Amino acid sequence: MAERQTYTVIVPFPTGRGHWSTAGEELDLLDVEANALLSAGRLALKSTSIPAEQATAQKAE
Repeated sequence: MAERQTYTVIVPFPTGRGHWSTAGEELDLLDVEANALLSAGRLALKSTSIPAEQATAQKAE
């Protein structure tokens, strides 16, 4: 499973179907999804998210 990372929106951008993100919003995105937005200075990396399968296994232990 591909790992998603948490990003914080710095400059709002269109997210599709007429909707826009908001400054300060946190989004879980794949590296491929965030690459252009990072280059444009619209996102900042916050932290690495744990894939759901690993999180469930850790809670079970």
